[in-house]
Amino acid sequence: MKKQELIEQLTTAKTLTSTVDIDKMIEMIKQLETPTTITPELGNEIVTRIERCLEHNNDRLVNTDSAEFGIDYDNRIELERVDLEIDFIMEHIITIVDEYVVLEDEDEENSTEEAAN
Repeated sequence: MKKQELIEQLTTAKTLTSTVDIDKMIEMIKQLETPTTITPELGNEIVTRIERCLEHNNDRLVNTDSAEFGIDYDNRIELERVDLEIDFIMEHIITIVDEYVVLEDEDEENSTEEAAN
């Protein structure tokens, strides 16, 4: 049972009687759906999209100005340190994840619009 269904049932019960049976209320609340979890398929899809996005923008993932180099014992140049552009990376990840997130307000608005139609 979804939140909207519970509200509709309670509204119907309210029109029939002015008293509400507490036991019925408890049973209805127990029947509310638990939050959905991410399926493996959805998880893989999100990960794949994030990976493609980061690969596409790989030239901006590190701050090249922060790179520190050293000379190895056999005169090889090695990268000792470089900073990641965490804000840039997180911006892309959040954009992708937000496409999969349904906020409660949006879900309620969609239910209200469907009921009106």
